[in-house]
Amino acid sequence: MNHPKFCFRTTALALFLSAAALSPAWAASHPGAHGSHGDHAKPTAQAATGDMADGEVRKVDKEGGKLTLRHAEIKSLDMPAMTMVFVVKDKAMLDKLKPGDKIKFKAINDAGKFTVTEMQMAQ
Repeated sequence: MNHPKFCFRTTALALFLSAAALSPAWAASHPGAHGSHGDHAKPTAQAATGDMADGEVRKVDKEGGKLTLRHAEIKSLDMPAMTMVFVVKDKAMLDKLKPGDKIKFKAINDAGKFTVTEMQMAQ
């Protein structure tokens, strides 16, 4: 029996469930959406062509292939200045580094892993 209230409730429930199921897909496809938080969450395989960021080495983890840097703004990642841990593209990049060294570097967001791809000692 098609009672008007039953029909309305069924339709409303179907619309609600459809919207709920589509919300994560919509948020992922809209960069300004709450779930993406701008460019920080976007996985990218390449850094934008731009200047290298300034950094100061705080810690070197050769075995783990990680580098803790206090860095200036990283424009290619739309990231403010802060101290954070990066992985390095090649562990050999860490061989000559020690805490206190000043460097210039490029980093990318590789599927959520912030990775140093290039670096040089600062002048």
